[in-house]
Amino acid sequence: MALNLIMLGPPGAGKGTQAERFATAKGIPRISTGDILREAVQAGTELGKRAKAIMERGELVSDEIMIGIVRERLARDDVRAGFILDGFPRTVPQAKALDGIMAGRDPLIVLNIDVADEELVRRLTTRMICKECGTNAAVEDAAVPGSRCKKCGGAMVQRADDSVAVIIARLKTYQRDTKPLVNFYGARPTYRSVNGAQPPDQVAADLIAAIAAVSKTAPSGAHA
Repeated sequence: MALNLIMLGPPGAGKGTQAERFATAKGIPRISTGDILREAVQAGTELGKRAKAIMERGELVSDEIMIGIVRERLARDDVRAGFILDGFPRTVPQAKALDGIMAGRDPLIVLNIDVADEELVRRLTTRMICKECGTNAAVEDAAVPGSRCKKCGGAMVQRADDSVAVIIARLKTYQRDTKPLVNFYGARPTYRSVNGAQPPDQVAADLIAAIAAVSKTAPSGAHA
């Protein structure tokens, strides 16, 4: 069975770190919406051109365009053994569209990393980002003075937009727009939630256990 994964969780939950870790371990692509949007723009695809024009006007890319770009990405050969979606879907309409894209494929395994707001605020106000390549520091490396990026060796600095007020606004946006995905997917047998307030290695172990449990029971050839 292909490992078709969605990683859900609020900002600061560590889903990007865990998605990258699992993708590397399993040899399947981590598909970040930011990355595939940039790829589509650079490749000059029809959807990429439309997205570029919208972004140049300072507007948000619509669900229609994001769904189209994800559809194109999931049609590539490198996802036959599976993939991890990070940052998509963000809304219930996107999730419904993804169900259509996945029709006839192995099921989506939906993993939610749950962390309390107080812990998220603490993490995000101490989060470090690479000054050179923009990579976020792993949760365990946050606020370590003089730390260097594990990808490129650049200096790690605090993000300019990680003020308490901005973080609270982002969490409110998540609660309004993205948290409903937990209700949308929650009743499916392929949904699991893990405690993201634990050390990263324990979160990773719990995610692996959740995937193993789902894989044993999930029917193939359809989204469950």
